[in-house]
Parts: sequence; structure tokens; C-alpha cells
Amino acid sequence: MTFPDTPFKDADSFVDAYASAVRNALASIDRTQFTSAATLLAAAYGAGRTVYVCGNGGSAAIANHLHCDHLKGIQTDTDIKPRVVSLVSGMETITAIANDISYADVFVYQLRTLADADDVLITVSSSGDSENVVRAVHWAKDNGIKVLALTGFAGGRSAAMADVNIHVVGDNYGVVEDAHQSIMHMLAQYLRMQKMSPDLIRDRKF
Repeated sequence: MTFPDTPFKDADSFVDAYASAVRNALASIDRTQFTSAATLLAAAYGAGRTVYVCGNGGSAAIANHLHCDHLKGIQTDTDIKPRVVSLVSGMETITAIANDISYADVFVYQLRTLADADDVLITVSSSGDSENVVRAVHWAKDNGIKVLALTGFAGGRSAAMADVNIHVVGDNYGVVEDAHQSIMHMLAQYLRMQKMSPDLIRDRKF
């Protein structure tokens, strides 16, 4: 069974079904893996390591949004200074690598240039099997870089290789991407709150 697998008689019923699919995807998050992801990122940010993030299509938008909410959002009201680099934000660099070398190398080429051992790579991929993402994960694993993979569908090669895999149950790209966006937000807000007083948390809008 996939979602959707039948036409809907009206917009209202599709909203209800879609909302249910998103709820199920979020409910499927392995809390142990989420905790491991939060621990990994807290350690990296606390040690001044760099966190890289990448993805394709809608997942590229989530990667750029993560750059904003983690670099700026986590820093607000805290003493954390997150170093975050989105590997999808430099269109000139991406198109140069894709044109001159290969689209499959657009992320790994940047990692080879920028990343150091003990940095972190976050991959956002619904299938977990995009070749450019998989190549980045391979290189990271071979060079002492921890990998946090956000996946859906069957998880793909990214899920199998990652140090931490937050997998959501879903076979609809919109649903999986909605869940990944929520995970990105949850990680940012949780890490921020760990460095805030209860009074300050009550006073702020998240």
C-alpha cells in the first residue's frame, strides 16, 4: 500500500488523510536515534566542529533551512556557536562541479575541500539512495566524519551506513519531507532549550 492509493472525493478528505500520514510518520521516529542525533550535534557544536548538510530537491530546501535554524536559532539566548555549512547553497560551485566533473560529486567534492575528521555530515534524503548523497556518506565514513542521515521509504544506502539514522515511515515524498522538516526543527529547539533557563524558555517564542 502506498499513499495515496486512490482518488479522493473532496479536498477535505484528502487533508484528513494527509494529516494522518504525517502523524504516523512523526510517530514512527525512533526516540533512541533522535536522542543520539541530539547528543552528536550538541557535542559537535560544543567542540567547535563543523556540521555539513546536504540533500536534493525538497531535501535541499530542508538543508538550507537547517543551516538557518541551527546556526542562528540555536545560538539565540545561548552560549552555543554552531558552525554549520550547507553544501547546497553555493549554486555557482555546485554547477561548476556538476558540469566539469559529475553531479554525483557535487557534495563529496566540497567535503574533500572543507571537512576535517570529527566534523559531522547531515544528509537529508527521502530515499536515502541519491548517488551524490551516498558518495558524500562514503567519503565521510572513510575520513572520520560522523554521519546523521534523515531517511524515509526503505532507507537506502544512507541509512545502512550512517552512524545515526532517523528514519520515518512513509512512501510519499511530501509526507517524508514534512517529517524531516519537523525533525530539523525539533533538534534545533531541543538543543537551544538545553542552554536556557526555565524562565527564559517561558518568555521566548520558538
